[in-house]
Formats: sequence, C-alpha cells, structure tokens
Amino acid sequence: MAVLKEASLPEAAVPGTVTAGRAPRSEGGTRFRSPRTRRRLLGLAYLAPALLIYVFVVLLPAGQGLRLSFYHWDGITSATWAGFGNYTAFLTDATVRQAVTHTLFFIVFFSILPIILGMVSAALTARKDVRGAGVYRSIIFLPQVLTPAVAAVVWKQIYAPGGPLNSVLTAFGLGGLTRGWLGDFTWALPALGLAGTWAAYGLCMVLFVAGTQNIPGELYDAARMDGAGPVREFFTVTLPGLRGQLAVVLTLTLLGAIRVFDIVWLTTKGGPGTSTITPTVLLYQRAFTNPDVGAACAIGVVLALVSLTVSLVVVKLSEGDD
Repeated sequence: MAVLKEASLPEAAVPGTVTAGRAPRSEGGTRFRSPRTRRRLLGLAYLAPALLIYVFVVLLPAGQGLRLSFYHWDGITSATWAGFGNYTAFLTDATVRQAVTHTLFFIVFFSILPIILGMVSAALTARKDVRGAGVYRSIIFLPQVLTPAVAAVVWKQIYAPGGPLNSVLTAFGLGGLTRGWLGDFTWALPALGLAGTWAAYGLCMVLFVAGTQNIPGELYDAARMDGAGPVREFFTVTLPGLRGQLAVVLTLTLLGAIRVFDIVWLTTKGGPGTSTITPTVLLYQRAFTNPDVGAACAIGVVLALVSLTVSLVVVKLSEGDD
C-alpha cells in the first residue's frame, strides 16, 4: 500500500524530481533576491517621487540657467551666443563691484555681529541662576517668527521721517540727528545692516543656548574651582563646546548675507541710487526690470558657486576642529 500511495503522488511533490515542461527556478530570481537588495530597491521606490520633483524643480532649472548664462537674451527675441561675455561683464561692471562690496558690509551685520551677540547672550543666560532667561530668549527670538516681508515693513516704518526713531531722537533733544534714514546715501546701508542684525540675532542665540545645554556642568564647576571668572569660563568651556553650533550658524548667516534680497528690495529697492544695491537685487533688475536674462543667469551662477564654496569651507573647517 505504501508503494501505491507513493506512486500516486504528483511529480512535483516527489523530492528531486522536475516537472515536465517547467524549468527549475533560478537562485538569482526575484523570489531568492537578497534582503539587502530588496531593501535598497524599496528605499529607491520611496525616494523616487521626491527625486523626480527635485530633478524637475531644481536640477533642470539650474541647468537651463547655466545654459542661458552663455547667451544674450531679453526674454522675448531670439537669444544670441555670448560665450563668457556675461561673466567677464560681471567681473568688470562697476555696479557689480559695488554690490559685492555691499555684500561684504552685510556679512558684518548679518553674520559676525549676530554671532558675537548670540554667543554672549547664550553664555550669560546659560547659568541656571539667571532669572527671566526664558522670557528674554523668547523676546530675542521673536524676529524669527516674522516673515521677511513683515520685518521689512516694520523697519521701513521705524526709519520713516516721522517714524519712532526720529520721534525718540527729537524727544531726547537730538532733533539735529533726525533724517530719512532709508533715503540717505550715507546711512541707508548701515540702517539695513542693523535690521539684519536684529533679524539674525535670535536664531544665533537659540542655537548657542541649545549648545550650552549640552556642555557638562562639571566643566563649569571645575573651571570655577580653578578660580575662573566669567570671561575665562567663556573661552575655556563655553566657546570650545559650541564649535558644532558655530559651524551651523556661520553657514546660515553667511549664506543669508550673500543672498540677502527681501529686506533690501522691500525697503529701498537698492537705492537711493545704488547705495544699497546687492547682487541678488541686481540679478532681479537684470532679469525683470531691464531684461538681460543671460547676465542675470550669470550672476545667479556666480552666487551659487560662492554659496557652495562658503558651505564647503565652513564644513571643512568644522571637521578639522573635531
């Protein structure tokens, strides 16, 4: 009986047999693919929509801008080949040189000053015995809640001839110092710089405060036992412990200074004259006001390369410190 039962089984059920007309499954088939390969394919499947959006929204327009930077084009008529003419004009144009000089000026107000003030504020409020530190940090961080457009409108009202700043100066008997700040060739650029410091200060302080909270308290205790005062404690404990946060803040603020546009365009539009012109405002004017799309694309390419270089340098320096 056992023999009869075994003979009645299908061929596919008998071990070692091959069903007629069917080839054996390959070890490299989908069914036997390694889990690691399946995980990679699954990850690519999840990333595919985002990658496609990134390609169509970022990479393709960037490539198109790079291509147009080698042409003269007003956006309407046929483009003509310019070669590197737009780039040589970028390097020799007096207005562009003035815009680059203003960018260096903005780096001081948009990056260096906020970093210094934010680090000092973080060091002062890092002590647990500081009363009202939370309220103080919230007030300083408030500009980050406002959009750039709102911040620009606020500062435009502050600097207006009949605005709060001139009213305060008049109230203190300093009426001779009042002026239309954003319409003054000498003071318009520093006025915008102070507005930028106000806007970036809160972000720097919050990031540095977060960094100080990760510094072990034992280091502060040891420094105080060695007789270190607040200044020495800052340079021996706080500053070395904030290297990572300093790299992040430096990258963000430098890029913000290089690409500043909103507050300048919404307050002065680069004026009076060209006293507050920046590369991004010049790019906008070249692209839309007096259309020279090729020159605008060249400015954009240069700004992108400068921003990438700054980011790589800051990252490299921070890795070297680590």
